[in-house]
Amino acid sequence: MRVVHVPFGYYPDAVGGTEVYVAALARGLRARGVDSTIVAPDATLGAQRYEHEGTPVHRFALQPSARVEDLYGEGDIQAAESIASVLTETGADVLHLHAFTRAASLRAARAARRLGVGVVFTYHTPTASCVRGTLLRDGHAPCDGTLDARRCTACLLESRGLPLAVREPLSHIPSTLSAALASTGASGAWATAVRARELTSARHDAFRSLIREADAVVAVCEWVRSLLLRAGAVPSKLMLSRQGTPLWRPPAVRPERTDDALRLAFVGRLHPTKGVHVLVSALAARPELRVTMDLFASVQDDDGARYRSALCSAFAGDSRITLHAPLPSDRVVDTLSTYDATLVPSQWLETGPLTVLESFAAGVPVIGSNLGGIAELVTHDRDGWLVPHADVRAWATAIERLAADPTQRSRLRSGVRRPRSTDDVASDMVSVYDAVVPRRRSYFAPTAGVA
Repeated sequence: MRVVHVPFGYYPDAVGGTEVYVAALARGLRARGVDSTIVAPDATLGAQRYEHEGTPVHRFALQPSARVEDLYGEGDIQAAESIASVLTETGADVLHLHAFTRAASLRAARAARRLGVGVVFTYHTPTASCVRGTLLRDGHAPCDGTLDARRCTACLLESRGLPLAVREPLSHIPSTLSAALASTGASGAWATAVRARELTSARHDAFRSLIREADAVVAVCEWVRSLLLRAGAVPSKLMLSRQGTPLWRPPAVRPERTDDALRLAFVGRLHPTKGVHVLVSALAARPELRVTMDLFASVQDDDGARYRSALCSAFAGDSRITLHAPLPSDRVVDTLSTYDATLVPSQWLETGPLTVLESFAAGVPVIGSNLGGIAELVTHDRDGWLVPHADVRAWATAIERLAADPTQRSRLRSGVRRPRSTDDVASDMVSVYDAVVPRRRSYFAPTAGVA
């Protein structure tokens, strides 16, 4: 069995939870006799080949300029051609898309189908279906993910700073008018805003087509499974397979410390959706607390760099907060095991996140946002606490409570249970691939080309 995986990006670039998942999955599949190849875009170097942890990696360039219709719709033609080339070269049985992007696109999936290659899609982040990218209505209330063009357009425009009096009329613009504007060659922010409903509809149509045409669709948590069903996924093709972690450190009796300051850790990406600013504000509201907060954080793009700069300015006078380099994935569990709690203040609907599982694998409780996958994994007051995601006062109160009472730390630590493993995930995926490959070979004969 040969599988080609397409995530957002890949090592040695700065990576997120999806890439960590894919790397662990490739290792687990190898142990089960399944060969993996990673294919991912590289915005800077373009085409190159190398190995990461024994797995072949193919990087490719995207079109230097692409139509906005392709970005919101079927995807990048050059990327699809590159993926099809790797599928042919490797004799792949399955194309496994771990993202829905310009590169990991409907166009790429259809190219695979024409080659007689099975297609599996895993929904890892809200960016797959939400044009805003967070699944928070107007940036605040959790959204059920229903693909409603008018509502989603208004929410997208709100994220771009447009006032209600402007975004509401724009969310009702008929496609005939926006198509007429497109035919004039108009471009720029204002033209995209006028075309927002048309482009949102194109994105929705492409997503619906992907989950209908894929041979299998994988949801990594329950809220995603429900969203996919609402979007039109075929129930018989849909599988719930939660994420896992490769390491497990049973909870141990903590040694007595001469310093009883509460030790907190954050592991993840620096971006507003990850919510570190909420933690910084919460600590600023309680300057008297004996707390240390270590941020093991990566920056993946310009937004992240600007966010890091703003954060550093915000906590410049607070010696309790320290920003560290990101941890290698194989050191996260061991590092977290030395802390009292892991903080997961996400401001969007996470599908995991992996950090929660890594914290549990370290035997450490989680204080996390009461949203999405975090709320599915953390049992409130047993192995952690769930906090209203954007409520700075609630976060400050939770940290204060944990800092004031060491017995709470011990009690929550004792409630941590062993999380699901990456071996479990690999076994799930083998069963998916085994089901997909015979079906694809029965109905499709290989042909060439990308449309």
